[in-house]
Amino acid sequence: MAYIDFMMKAHQSTKRDYVGRVTEDDKAECSTIAIQYGMDYWDGDRKYGYGGYRYDGRQRAIAEAMVQHYGLKAGDRILDVGCGKGYLLYEFTQVVPGIQVTGIDISEYAIENSKEEIRDYLQVGNAVWLPFEDDAFDFVVSITTLHNLFNYELSNALAEIERVGKSSKKHVAIESYRNENEKANLLYWQLTCRTFYTPKEWEWFMQESGYNGDYSYIVFE
Repeated sequence: MAYIDFMMKAHQSTKRDYVGRVTEDDKAECSTIAIQYGMDYWDGDRKYGYGGYRYDGRQRAIAEAMVQHYGLKAGDRILDVGCGKGYLLYEFTQVVPGIQVTGIDISEYAIENSKEEIRDYLQVGNAVWLPFEDDAFDFVVSITTLHNLFNYELSNALAEIERVGKSSKKHVAIESYRNENEKANLLYWQLTCRTFYTPKEWEWFMQESGYNGDYSYIVFE
């Protein structure tokens, strides 16, 4: 298991008003709406989530970096756990023509409003139980999803990712914090996060769960 950063540059390009998130609206009410993962979360007001999650190509660089690092090629099967609207998977198909993609997400709205070109390869489901055979995929990725699970669900989810991937070519990215400032910002900003761990704690959880892939994290500086 290794720390490999594919995410922080894109994450840091967005400016956030952390204090405003908790003073301008009833954050508990906003979170209650956000965790339904419906239209409000994806395409509603920013206080409920993304504030309009539309394709803009920003995930192309992430796909390119992962393809290069993991040596992905045409014919390989990729699974995205928590795929949302499938934008990252779409980029994989553009970077490597002939690659096979599968996505799973808890949000029916996200799947119904996903990138049309790959919609047929996406399905509704839960990260805690993946409806796929052992060793079914050459690469498994999960971006900013696992922290939305309760801690008693994490071991199952990590073990499932390990089970369905046929090699160590796996990557999970989570939200984390390295100091009290980042911890406060994470608590202010997050709407759906259920687990709040430092990188060391995440590493421990992954090792205890038998996860042998790579990981990265984003922090709210």
